[in-house]
Amino acid sequence: MYLGYRDSLRWLDELRQQVDARPALAAGRVVPFVIPSFPMLPAAGEIIAGSPLVLGAQNCGWADGPWTGELSPSLLAELGVGLVEIGHAERRRHFAEDDAMIALKVRAADGAGITPLLCVGEESRGSEITTSTEAADAGSTGGTEGAARFVYGQIQAAVGGDWDLAARLVIAYEPVWAIGAAEPASAEYVSAVVRSLRELLGAHGLQDLPVIYGGSAKPGLLPTLDGVSGLFLGRFAHDAANFGKVLDEALSLPGVASS
Repeated sequence: MYLGYRDSLRWLDELRQQVDARPALAAGRVVPFVIPSFPMLPAAGEIIAGSPLVLGAQNCGWADGPWTGELSPSLLAELGVGLVEIGHAERRRHFAEDDAMIALKVRAADGAGITPLLCVGEESRGSEITTSTEAADAGSTGGTEGAARFVYGQIQAAVGGDWDLAARLVIAYEPVWAIGAAEPASAEYVSAVVRSLRELLGAHGLQDLPVIYGGSAKPGLLPTLDGVSGLFLGRFAHDAANFGKVLDEALSLPGVASS
């Protein structure tokens, strides 16, 4: 909600230019997406049509019918939305979205053929670490392992224990304490949490599930992360050039899925 309607359309056009300037994106190894506010969705779909950009929505309801003020996944699908953000920390905290509601939304989005982008992350700052040695220590003493277990529990609740459904998610790992901060969580911390999370998901054959990082993410971070599939950019992407820089970083790395 930082930009008005006209400024949002201008910004979307700038993002399209950044994507068009990178023909390597057409190969699909890096998948860029954009998630504007609801009123912009039809116009955004027109602006990005024919580009590799995937259109996303910031939220959804859990059903068609008498739910005043909500938007059903079926309507979003009709507008060309391919990805929908569910369970963002702000929705959980300020709009009282609990695990049961998030699970309804995840299943409804999946039923409409839209990929749920499930937002997860621990509330409090645990063992922020700055070196690989500290990362190993935190993992062994429960700092990053504790965060990973918490996030794993959020994923499990969101799919109601249906791990076949979980296989169709993209996970946005956003430590709540890093959202809106001056700097993201350290690369060592994020990498350690995601590494532990992948071990837990591996019990269900989901060790390769896309897990992207958000929380003050910006250019320069992605190349320092280990085992993270991409970035979930917020305010740093208000300058479309920053989006382009992260795309270049993603394109230069092997095995990166999203940006």
